Amino acid sequence: MTKTAETHVHGYAENKDALIKRLHRIEGQVRGIERMVGDDRYCIDILTQIAAANTALEALALTILDDHVRHCVTGALASGDETEAAVKTEELLEAVQRFARTR
Repeated sequence: MTKTAETHVHGYAENKDALIKRLHRIEGQVRGIERMVGDDRYCIDILTQIAAANTALEALALTILDDHVRHCVTGALASGDETEAAVKTEELLEAVQRFARTR
């Protein structure tokens, strides 16, 4: 039995290009940190840049989480499918717990 490709639009789809641009900026920040280490820059300066990269990643995660709630979770609840609503609610709670542990 073969699986068919499921076409599903994720909540972040509308903002995908902007999210990718943000990821490229974060990637640039991380490469900058690598250069700072290679150039033997001052520890506090490196830590400041690491904090900025972490903040940028957290902001991106919150944006995606917001899109997930507004699109995926809301859609599951509105569908009337109790099983799907329960699954999406559990996924959301687990994601929030994972995100909270990293802080």
